[in-house]
Amino acid sequence: MDRALLLAARGTRAFGFGFAAVLIGVHLERRGLPPALIGLTLGMGLAAASLSGLASAALSSRIGRRQTLLVSGLLMAVTGLDLALATNPVLLITAGLTGMLGAASVDLGPFASVEQAMLAEAVPAGARNVAFARYSLTGGLFNAAGGLSATLATSPALTREFFLFYAAIGLATAILPIFMSRKVESPVVAPAFGSFRPLAGLAALFALDSLGGGFVANAVIAYWLHVRFGADASLLGPIFAGAAVLQALSYELSGRLSSRFGLINTMVFTHLPSNLLLLLVPLSPSLPWAIGLLLARFALSQMDVPARQAYVVSIVPPAERAGAVAMTGAVRGVAQSFGPPLAGVAIGAAAFGLPFFAAGALKIVYDLALFKAFRNRRAEHER
Repeated sequence: MDRALLLAARGTRAFGFGFAAVLIGVHLERRGLPPALIGLTLGMGLAAASLSGLASAALSSRIGRRQTLLVSGLLMAVTGLDLALATNPVLLITAGLTGMLGAASVDLGPFASVEQAMLAEAVPAGARNVAFARYSLTGGLFNAAGGLSATLATSPALTREFFLFYAAIGLATAILPIFMSRKVESPVVAPAFGSFRPLAGLAALFALDSLGGGFVANAVIAYWLHVRFGADASLLGPIFAGAAVLQALSYELSGRLSSRFGLINTMVFTHLPSNLLLLLVPLSPSLPWAIGLLLARFALSQMDVPARQAYVVSIVPPAERAGAVAMTGAVRGVAQSFGPPLAGVAIGAAAFGLPFFAAGALKIVYDLALFKAFRNRRAEHER
């Protein structure tokens, strides 16, 4: 029952993040923000999302994981109302400070650290790899549906309605944790943050990967396709829906590969080819070529996600799992937040290829360094 509720919350929220990532850049442009401020807003949103994970991990050790998710859902509702109703540029920019902007289309905010700790408690250790794969699969499928639904936002008025719906999704995800059992809480009462020693090197590498990822967050890619080839929401929606479906299918495969070949091997040898494809995207002579390369890249780029999630929660004690996810997520998100502002400036200056070249190069360095440093360190349930 607890696992089903966790998946329901993840899926519902992923639907909202799916259409938000497609619409947010165009929505802010329609509200009068220039490219540099759009990039700044997206960057602030990514940074705030990551830092809010630390706050939710600390809060969960005080008031419980279920109550923390309830508060986070209400915060998502406030963000949706701000985006739907605000016209002042300052209010639109500060919407990112809630950590619920949805710019990356995935959970970087306060939900992830708490939910992943809950999931580790809700399943046996031997089934953890597959459980995290299914968690990611659920998010991917609903993310695809959300991205596809963005094709209906054919006018500013309809875009506003979508962000009102985003607020309603926040309320729904606030209610679901109420029905979860106490089994999802930490088995011992302890501070959320213990020794960071096992995580320090891993977090540093995650930061490098995320710095590259920030250059090509989904909202940035959507905005780049809009500027470079004139793609609008009616086309961007299906593109990102297709990408999300490919990612979702790859999650299931990732869980099986991780159980057979190891978590680190799965992370590296699925991620590296996707980054080589990323370097080719800005060389696309036309929109169909760009779409094809992006879809090929998306089919591989997120296979490391469930493996990474399972690895992080499996190298620390149970009481510190939420803190471990939050800490590594915060490092990732803060590093990623530098990408969109730089990408926004590059796109505005017609340097169309820079975000993709920077992202690909940084991510390739991450892959090689991760394999060298951690290939011999197995997770708890891999021994």
